[in-house]
Amino acid sequence: MSAENPAAPGRDEHYLKVFRRHFRAWRGTRPFWAGLFVLLGGVPIMYFPYANLQVGQLTLAMATTAGAGSLIIGVLLVVLGISLWFQKHVRVFAGVAAILLALVSIPVANFGGFVIGFMLALVGGAMAVSWAEGARERPQAAQPTVPGPDDDAPGDVDPGTPGDQVRESDYLSKSPGNEANGRHSAG
Repeated sequence: MSAENPAAPGRDEHYLKVFRRHFRAWRGTRPFWAGLFVLLGGVPIMYFPYANLQVGQLTLAMATTAGAGSLIIGVLLVVLGISLWFQKHVRVFAGVAAILLALVSIPVANFGGFVIGFMLALVGGAMAVSWAEGARERPQAAQPTVPGPDDDAPGDVDPGTPGDQVRESDYLSKSPGNEANGRHSAG
């Protein structure tokens, strides 16, 4: 490779650039950020009930009577987050389940992992429910042209006849099936 020969995309590039481009393309076709938020929301929910915090010489044990319940909620949130990455067609189910598990974690798992896990799971679940795959670009249909008063194309109507002129408002008042730009007429 020299200054005269630029790098060919995908062949002469560094492997990290290729990996980053492929990861970006993969990430764009699924609710990646929703899955990440749900997954990260499950970690504090399952961690804090089993953690011992040291404050100087004082040991704080956060264990609750429902420690197993918080572990189950946390593991389920992690699994839902991973399933959002690899099974994008279950996004609505996983999003609703993440929201419900986040709400259940408030009384069960130390206020939802001290509200950190609750908020992450709640936001991630909402993002999963609202995610929609991007629309593919379609070729643009030819737009109808509105002849102006100065156009003298063959077959045009005589501009001197007032009832035969085509106005822009005529195109905008047709039904949507007739390329009306989405506007409806009242009559």
